[in-house]
Amino acid sequence: MLTCHDIANYFLATLDSEAGDLMSNLKLQKLVYYAQGFHLALYDKPLFDSPIEAWAHGPVVPELYHRFKAYGANAIPETPAIEVSHYGPQVLELLEEVSTVYGQFSATKLRNMTHEEAPWKQTPLGQVISHERMQQFFKTRLVQA
Repeated sequence: MLTCHDIANYFLATLDSEAGDLMSNLKLQKLVYYAQGFHLALYDKPLFDSPIEAWAHGPVVPELYHRFKAYGANAIPETPAIEVSHYGPQVLELLEEVSTVYGQFSATKLRNMTHEEAPWKQTPLGQVISHERMQQFFKTRLVQA
């Protein structure tokens, strides 16, 4: 199974800093949250094991927060190239889709979006957002082909 660090590294490795793409800890947290939510909805299992908690600024993977907190609200440097075979085609497709759809938004916009969504709204601050709650919510967000 992948880790939350693998997912974060994917988003950091696919940044295009020359095009002006920046990734703060806040934005990264939201992208990792959306990846977990959609993976739960599509495949009925978590993408990674680390818990996601409801914090004041939205869903947060504490383990990742502590890894990147030294950057504050500043941009996290790009991660060197990743080994894509480690992810598998389904996960790569999912992460690319999350990056395309949600990566275009600012950290503040993503924060505000998560504040309007049931998983964060229905979880007391400081508590773990359950996989079940995320799965239920994200199943309603899947586009039927």
